[in-house]
Amino acid sequence: MKRFSSILLPLVTAAVFLLGWHTLVRVSGSDLFPTPVDVLRGIHELFEKGLLLKYIVASLFRVSWGFGLAVVVGVPLGLVLGWFRPAFQALNPIIQILRPISPIAWIPVAILWFGIDDTAPVFLIFLASVFPITVSSMAAVQNMQLVYLRAAQNFGIKGPQLFRRVILPAALPQIITGIRIALGIAWLVVVAAEMIAVNSGLGYLIIDARNAGKRYDLVVAGMVMIGLIGLVLDLLIRQLEKFDEVKWGYGQR
Repeated sequence: MKRFSSILLPLVTAAVFLLGWHTLVRVSGSDLFPTPVDVLRGIHELFEKGLLLKYIVASLFRVSWGFGLAVVVGVPLGLVLGWFRPAFQALNPIIQILRPISPIAWIPVAILWFGIDDTAPVFLIFLASVFPITVSSMAAVQNMQLVYLRAAQNFGIKGPQLFRRVILPAALPQIITGIRIALGIAWLVVVAAEMIAVNSGLGYLIIDARNAGKRYDLVVAGMVMIGLIGLVLDLLIRQLEKFDEVKWGYGQR
């Protein structure tokens, strides 16, 4: 029953949302904003032209590189800063200064440094993702329960073995949460970057459709695809929570 409701409730909510969307457009008499049927036709048009898959692959390619680099850098950096206080005192002020700067503000700098190609959005995605991942990893170590460290000391575990067998497993649940948040931010940033820095991807599709005769059906089609892909990416990341090394840290209801 629980599994059935987890599928039925989202479907009912989506149906009500689509019905409300269609009704509001019809009642308003708008000729510009599309109905759900118009958006579906737009998605079909993009698919027939071979643009839909091309743009999705381009966006996912940039997110994969930028986000992957952020995980590779952010998780180890956060673990080190969370464990070694001198490193935390030295680098944390710099991180806290850079972290609030919007990745969008870096777009002119990224274009200046890397030009109009894939490197610029990858750089922006990396910047947007690395700070949430680093901070969540750092906080996970600093908030770790002391009972784990005391148990490790009783068994004589120290050095790299302590990191591998105690600190990393204890921090993993909070790290996974930080990675989920960072992935959502990365997906937001790639769309914004593609509107300015490249000529492909879902972000480029939206701005190009708006400029090419105000094709708002294609604009909303791009938005819908962004939302659906974001949902799929989040569901994939959540699969990590099912591993035994991680799921102990999540409350069950």
